[in-house]
Amino acid sequence: MWWGLLCAVAYGVASVFQAVAARAVDDGGSGVDPRLLVRVLRQWRYVLGLGLDALGFVAQLVALRVLPLFVVQAALAASLAVTAVAALAVGARLARREWTAIAVVCAGLALLGASAQSEGSAPVGTAFHAGLLVVVAVLAVAGWGAGHAPERIRTPALGLISGLCFGTVALAGRVLTVTGVGSVLTDPAAYALAAAGVLAMLFFASALQRGSVTTATALMVVGETVVPSVIGVLVLGDSTRAGFGTAAVAGFVLAVAAALALARFGELESAPETTT
Repeated sequence: MWWGLLCAVAYGVASVFQAVAARAVDDGGSGVDPRLLVRVLRQWRYVLGLGLDALGFVAQLVALRVLPLFVVQAALAASLAVTAVAALAVGARLARREWTAIAVVCAGLALLGASAQSEGSAPVGTAFHAGLLVVVAVLAVAGWGAGHAPERIRTPALGLISGLCFGTVALAGRVLTVTGVGSVLTDPAAYALAAAGVLAMLFFASALQRGSVTTATALMVVGETVVPSVIGVLVLGDSTRAGFGTAAVAGFVLAVAAALALARFGELESAPETTT
């Protein structure tokens, strides 16, 4: 469980740095512009955020090897609570409901930690690994189309698709063969992981620049938690300790619901809010 918490902290703090950088560059006009990543990479805050993301990603990969997906993905959603607290350092203020949501996130993670059973992934065939590449291709097309959609659906669509890409990263990391360099290079899951990661960052950055932070982040959280968690239970053999099924469901719902309440911290606001 500590690996899951480490990835949440790293991702949560990284979001603060990346959010400031994303708003500091030109959005490049309509649609999804791959050059957006080049522009934000010129911002030192974004680079520092990527370094923290790298640390979080390593912790996530380790967690995916020993914990059920529903625990790891809920911990990722909980990174919004870390972002909210970290945002205090740059002038943000939290309302009572947001402090309550942070407490609920912690309670949900505690329930998940108590119910989680350490385990590896159930064996899946080559078709599952190759299928992840197909999923990435479909999401790439869907994201590109969403970037040119009418404004009212563009941001939620990009947020959801970026979340599904992050979820694909988690699924690929869970089933990736890591017995040696050769096994990684010949595993389709490795390429699905890399491609989905790039697409997730691109689509989410595009969603943040062109619409509501809260909407984009909320849909991203849903996409990266619910779908991979369900696949983990139905396909990859994820389970809980005996007698802790109800606690796991309650913990997952609490953690994700509270994270959605903190969705505005998917990006740091340009001006701190005054709340009571």
